Amino acid sequence: MAVGDPVPIKSMAELNELFKNTTYVVIDFYADWCGPCKTIAPEIDRMAKRHSLPGLLAIAKVNVDHAQDVAAQFNVRAMPTFLCYKEGRQVAVNGKPYIQGANLPDLIGAVEKLSALAQKKQAQAAAS
Repeated sequence: MAVGDPVPIKSMAELNELFKNTTYVVIDFYADWCGPCKTIAPEIDRMAKRHSLPGLLAIAKVNVDHAQDVAAQFNVRAMPTFLCYKEGRQVAVNGKPYIQGANLPDLIGAVEKLSALAQKKQAQAAAS
């Protein structure tokens, strides 16, 4: 996995480690058989490459069939589902607690908002 790639999550331990080491996390819950998931996947990859900042912003991918315990922990019932986190706590972005379906405008808006917050934090850290 290269820097800027979505982070594959296979267990709660891996996700908890990501939460511990990354301020903002966007989680993509998907399935290989899900048509909308396949449609939006290239956009997820592009957003990860464009917006990921080590320690500040990561986009994680959870295959619900391979990590059923993780999907169950977050009560994921539809694919794709996107959840956003700040310091390990779920946050609503643009007034939405989660995004369901291949809703690209809402997803782009959420990722860009978190990216701006991460960049601001990075600039503040560099200035101090």
